[in-house]
Amino acid sequence: MISTNRRSFIKGAAALSAFTVLSPTAVFGFAANSAIRVGIIGCGNRGTSVITSMSKHTSIQIVAMADLFPDKLKEAKPKFDALNAAKGLAAVSDSHVFQGSQAYLRLLERADVDAVLISSPAYTHPEIVEAAVAAKKHFYCEKPAAMDVFGCRQIAAVGKELKNLSGVFGFQIRYATPYVELMQRIHAGAIGDIINAQLYYFSSGLPVVQSPEMSYDEVRIRNQFFFRDLSGGILLDQGVHMLDVCNWALGMTPVSAIGMAGYNGGSGFGDAFKNYQVIYKYPQDISVSFHSTQFGGTFGDVCARFIGSKGIAVATYSGGVYINGENAWDSGILRESTSQASREQQAAGVFTSSLHDSNQKKVTSFVESIESGNFLNELDTAVDSTLTAILGRQAATMQRPVTWNEMLFSNERIDPSLDLSQFDQSR
Repeated sequence: MISTNRRSFIKGAAALSAFTVLSPTAVFGFAANSAIRVGIIGCGNRGTSVITSMSKHTSIQIVAMADLFPDKLKEAKPKFDALNAAKGLAAVSDSHVFQGSQAYLRLLERADVDAVLISSPAYTHPEIVEAAVAAKKHFYCEKPAAMDVFGCRQIAAVGKELKNLSGVFGFQIRYATPYVELMQRIHAGAIGDIINAQLYYFSSGLPVVQSPEMSYDEVRIRNQFFFRDLSGGILLDQGVHMLDVCNWALGMTPVSAIGMAGYNGGSGFGDAFKNYQVIYKYPQDISVSFHSTQFGGTFGDVCARFIGSKGIAVATYSGGVYINGENAWDSGILRESTSQASREQQAAGVFTSSLHDSNQKKVTSFVESIESGNFLNELDTAVDSTLTAILGRQAATMQRPVTWNEMLFSNERIDPSLDLSQFDQSR
């Protein structure tokens, strides 16, 4: 639901932009020696990790921060100030620290914010992205694009109107050197015609954060990944990465899916499924099996395996990226997921993770696109991959086959039913 404040903000931002003459710097990029001024919306672990990488590998200055909870702001500010200080830049001003349900709007109102990192829960992504673009801010938003079909439609509409701004989502695997090289070979025909694929994402569980003084809404928000209505569930939070890799490799989206899911392995807290098994059917009769879990104390591995007429391509997080078959190839990532690189291998630059440079290259590409004026628009692919995850979730939830068109035209809209006004208090 769009609040009155948000409606007024978007209307005002749109009116202002209609009569604002943008400077050449705003339209064509920033001078190479000018720091991009970034605000962060959502100051939890993921946001802090991304903004840290962005600060260390690019010229940005962190100038503003917003979060629903005062303790998140208090915990994050010294870290952000230290990142600025390491580059000889000023700390985040107290006047640029915003708390509460309208905090993101107050941040977006700042004329001295050029770009925003959106790392708030998935249920907020469509409205914050929409507001960021209305305020003429470049944005880097964490995945997924949204948690429902309605939200994906919102993001897609924004993508069609995105002009002179960079808009990207956190599908950083598309920037990992081993994956990029593998995809180039797949698309060049190294494994021939792809017949089918196997995907899996086996994750460990998460701790529950709660205390007696928390309201039910606060418990849900702080434990968003346990609740479908806030995070979208594990297919959208984690599994979507492998579905994005699959769409990337195949160059298309599925036509239907059938699946099953369950709560096995969970503690009974929350309502998000803990395991999924989904079979996707893609055009050309390509079948893709996907298995996703999130429970227990042991993290498994994450893998996309493509079986073609000339070979098999394998891409894992920690077990190698390679091709076996007529056109064999190896990225050099250590294949054994349970072993450690020897001292000699480490000295030679052998990596045990195929994602070793993904975050750095992702944030660098975002900032460089702003500096150069060669703006990025990744909204379509983000929406397609998010919808692919939603298709699997719908099929597993309804326990029957669901087609892409049925999913799309359902216009599914999930209301998290939160009273956010209770968090509007002074810091």
